[in-house]
Amino acid sequence: MNFRLKTTATTGELLKNLQNSTGLTPNLLARIAISLSVSVKEEPEEVSSDSQGIEFNRNTLTGDRDYFYKALIRQHALRDVSEEEYFPHLFNAHLTRGVKLLNEEYKHAGNYDKLLKNLLKLSEENLKEA
Repeated sequence: MNFRLKTTATTGELLKNLQNSTGLTPNLLARIAISLSVSVKEEPEEVSSDSQGIEFNRNTLTGDRDYFYKALIRQHALRDVSEEEYFPHLFNAHLTRGVKLLNEEYKHAGNYDKLLKNLLKLSEENLKEA
């Protein structure tokens, strides 16, 4: 069982930029990113990590809510997902897509306060659709 995940260089750079802009740590940004990614119906593209990305410990990303994140990803996939497939493969794919979405949301909002308001509005809209 793998307990480490390495992002792509692009995802790592986006996380660092978002951290500088928002003051949020990369693990918190990653959790938000996963939430954004699973709100998109299509499966995320598979990604390959590289040596320039950020390395995360699974516990740092999911903490005591690992089961919750696995359930989210399984529900999104609409199938049973093996432990090996869940982490790091599908988790990293959702993280990569979600960080791109989060970065776009931040660019659209222009600042941290507006980003939070937009994310809250987005989550309310998603709840209405569910």
